[in-house]
Amino acid sequence: MDGFPITTNTLINFNFQISNDFYPSKVLKNYLEGDKASNDYAVLLKWDNIYYEKQNLKAITTKKVVRLGLIQWQMRPYKNLEELMQQAGYFVESVSRYRSDFALFPEFFNAPLMSEYNHLSEPDAIRELAKHTATIVQRFSELAISNNINIISGSMPEIQHGRLYNAGYLCKRDGTTERYEKLHVTPDEAKVWGMVGGNEIKVFDTDCGKIGILICYDVEFPELSRLLAEDGMDILFVPFLADTQNGYSRIRNCAMARAIENECYVAIAGSVGNLPKVHNMDIQYAQSMVITPCDFAFPANGVKAETTPNTEMILIADVDIDLLRELNQFGSVRNLKDRRKDIFELKRR
Repeated sequence: MDGFPITTNTLINFNFQISNDFYPSKVLKNYLEGDKASNDYAVLLKWDNIYYEKQNLKAITTKKVVRLGLIQWQMRPYKNLEELMQQAGYFVESVSRYRSDFALFPEFFNAPLMSEYNHLSEPDAIRELAKHTATIVQRFSELAISNNINIISGSMPEIQHGRLYNAGYLCKRDGTTERYEKLHVTPDEAKVWGMVGGNEIKVFDTDCGKIGILICYDVEFPELSRLLAEDGMDILFVPFLADTQNGYSRIRNCAMARAIENECYVAIAGSVGNLPKVHNMDIQYAQSMVITPCDFAFPANGVKAETTPNTEMILIADVDIDLLRELNQFGSVRNLKDRRKDIFELKRR
């Protein structure tokens, strides 16, 4: 700028401030009258304190350290819905005893109930299974309240307006429920069952911050989680079902990419075992885990905690939301801030 001299000392001081995350806001005129070295000019520098929180006189309800409970579900025969819900209730109570904030079930965890309909065609059998969904959601909502935990119900077949969806419910501990749906059904789901994809994607507000939920195949489409990240998602939950290790690897590797590129935590939970009396649901492979971005504040390999592969168990892990805020500002790389929005953009229709 004309009239604003740049001296060696000025550059040294300026570079020191810039290296400590200050940035220029504007040039001030007539700042120091009579100062010949600056011709009365100065630069106003700003520094953003990402740790500052405005004082709030109301009770703080959003947790900063969140405990996740993942359920690696064993596929086994159940006589009826009551027996299946008894096992589900046991797992909810178990993760609740460890003061977990969330319980995550896998995709199609209720598939064992289809054995009763094995004499029917596969499309008819899964539509019979869909008749249990409303009751399961109600039971999960009651478990969420009684155990003071938010339950992510994995996914279940559900019929709405004559169409078959792969959908699930977030049953909050305050008694409210919210629905989510699989947007991309697999070729097998469409061909064998006649299932169709949903249309709505959104973040969910909880007492532990904003979360996203993508069912299985959806995590392999990076645009979905990026839209959720732009809406403030901190934790992405992925209930999945994989029959082979190949399919599982696709889910795991894509989930790890989503954690890095969106600066969020990702929790994936699947089923293990086999169902010899259920068509199209013969075998399962899973290793559930909690995934983090890869930077100094997180595990070097990006895995916070993981289960033993193909073994029925629960996984408990804590995630610190403040570490995500620090990563966004001071990370070795800053994937969200460094996007070239001048040459590309992502938007909903």
